[in-house]
Amino acid sequence: MIRQSLPFGEATIRAELPERTRFVKGGQSNSRIAPLADEVAAVGEALARPLGMPKIGALVRPSSRVVIAFDDPTVPARGPIRRLAIEAVLAELATAGVGEEQVTLICANALHRKWTRDELAVGLGDQIVRRFGDRLLCHDAEDAEQLVNLGTTPEGYDVEVHRLVADCDLTVYINAGYYLGFGGGWKSVCVGLSTWKSIRWTHTPDGMSMSLHKNRMHAVFDVMGRHLEKRLGKLVFKIETVLANPFQVGHVFAGGVDETRQAAIDVLGAVHQPRRAAGEPADIVLYGVPAWSPYASFATMNPILTLISSGLGYLGGHIEAQGKPGCSVILATPCPDQWDMLHHPAYREVWERVLPESRDPYEISRRWIDEFAARGDYIERYRNSVGFHPVHAILATHPLKRLRHAGRVFVAGAEDPAVPRHVGFEPTGTVEEAIAAAEAIHGRDCSIVCVDIPSGL
Repeated sequence: MIRQSLPFGEATIRAELPERTRFVKGGQSNSRIAPLADEVAAVGEALARPLGMPKIGALVRPSSRVVIAFDDPTVPARGPIRRLAIEAVLAELATAGVGEEQVTLICANALHRKWTRDELAVGLGDQIVRRFGDRLLCHDAEDAEQLVNLGTTPEGYDVEVHRLVADCDLTVYINAGYYLGFGGGWKSVCVGLSTWKSIRWTHTPDGMSMSLHKNRMHAVFDVMGRHLEKRLGKLVFKIETVLANPFQVGHVFAGGVDETRQAAIDVLGAVHQPRRAAGEPADIVLYGVPAWSPYASFATMNPILTLISSGLGYLGGHIEAQGKPGCSVILATPCPDQWDMLHHPAYREVWERVLPESRDPYEISRRWIDEFAARGDYIERYRNSVGFHPVHAILATHPLKRLRHAGRVFVAGAEDPAVPRHVGFEPTGTVEEAIAAAEAIHGRDCSIVCVDIPSGL
């Protein structure tokens, strides 16, 4: 037997796995990317040699009004890159005669919750938060007075954006990091500073993608971004970063949206082999689920985030890449029955009312997404407190589509077996018991892949 350590909520557990188990790397490990020795210098060099665009100073006049938008804390960049990039852009603007009082900072939180000033200070620094005061704000996707509808693309996609982007002379967007091919590019503006009317075109069970190449989601964003720039008659200046780890940056690129995203994807493509290249598909796919979700920053996990959004979503690409059709999936997680009603107010209702009726994400979207997108009680908590937009709780169920590939899901070590049973998953006391149950289905000599997930992803 092989003794293997697996992430298990806030801790780890040791499991005994059969000798025939094959191991593959999982999560997003950029360990092959060396951290920059001097992040300040790297940002300065990127701004001095922008890709596909003039330098910032050539895009403004002394009278210009500028918006600097930045990724919200769901992007797991824990270092100072947001602050460093903002200060560098402000220095470029000052050299061109644009004063700091002409600049507004906006957190591109889309349908994510608004962030407190203390939370923003973790990424921006206390000094920037104090200096900008009321000129530092979070996007509100429900504030009609602060939104502009730019019509539809030839393909029929609605494009709505924060009014500041339309009214300012220059928008600079700071991307703080990538999760594989999920973020960056035009997603930053066309989701982060947009509305559900625009976001709905990509945020479907089949529309979202983490692929580094031929990403169907970003193909839509590219269309939206070209439409936005054409309608506004001005370009968006982008700063894209590739992290070496959550606290350090490996690469910084500046310039056009398309050019900087391509530069970032080239770097990531060189260090992340396609998941499907990791050997023959197996009968059993096994991994531990850490107590991590981008949507639980400064908050706590809940069963939807643990079992579906992270368990089948952010980590679930391994199910289709490493598992045979009809495979058994084993998730090791205590999955406590806890609910953060301040930050995720709509999630528990989706758990208690929606999931007992359907675990088909296509049916869930068809029956409930319009209702939750318009729920005034939850929208009020999104607008005036720190709650996620209610439609986000429906979007979090989309990874249930993995069940079209997996035959069943075992949850090993759940504190309350009723929690995984609630979504049709099979609880077992231990990983070893889950393997035995899966072997009873696939045979004692069935193939097993264990995905080595880093605890901090």
